[in-house]
Amino acid sequence: MLLLRRLQNMLAGMYDTRVEQDVADFLVTDRKELARVVGAQADGMSDEQVVLVQDEDGVRVGLFIEQAVLDRLNREDPLAALNDANLPDYCTVLEGVSHFHYLMWSLRHRRDVSLLELELQGEVDKYASAFALISRQQGSFPAALHPRLFSRVSFLPDLDAAARERYEQANRHAARYCRSLERRFLSPRRSRPEAWLAELRRFFRCGHGEKMRQAAAA
Repeated sequence: MLLLRRLQNMLAGMYDTRVEQDVADFLVTDRKELARVVGAQADGMSDEQVVLVQDEDGVRVGLFIEQAVLDRLNREDPLAALNDANLPDYCTVLEGVSHFHYLMWSLRHRRDVSLLELELQGEVDKYASAFALISRQQGSFPAALHPRLFSRVSFLPDLDAAARERYEQANRHAARYCRSLERRFLSPRRSRPEAWLAELRRFFRCGHGEKMRQAAAA
């Protein structure tokens, strides 16, 4: 619970996008509990999933994260030391927090959100937050981070065609955009962290169409 709040606060601070909802209040970690909400499809869900369920009272939101993932991160706190060992679990949890935070912020501002937009922002959030953490913790430019997050990836084999295409597009666009961030703002000889942060905040506030255009043009 505490880790989720810290990650949400980190994203909110990075983007200057505070929301009223506390992600820990919406957390589900038990697949049996998840199955009571979404049915049999719970068994095939990944270790992280934002869940939207519509009933007579409106739309309910939840964030499922496998308890084992949280347990491992509680033993190896990524906010103290993010490394090769805990990076995959960090990305799993950070992506879930990102989806929740972006969805709550968009709802607050009465903005529609596409699934592709949600995935693209999540990919950018994973990279930007990990880059900031590793740079601060190790005091050096994390050159290996970009290929680790965007080149050496795999997708669940049972994804349907539409979902797989969405994830591949988000990965491809985010890879191009984040590489452009490195080139423009983060290279050791041209480091401009204030401009990097300003660009991230601008991109966060773009809608679906503008995000796609910005990523394609990067």
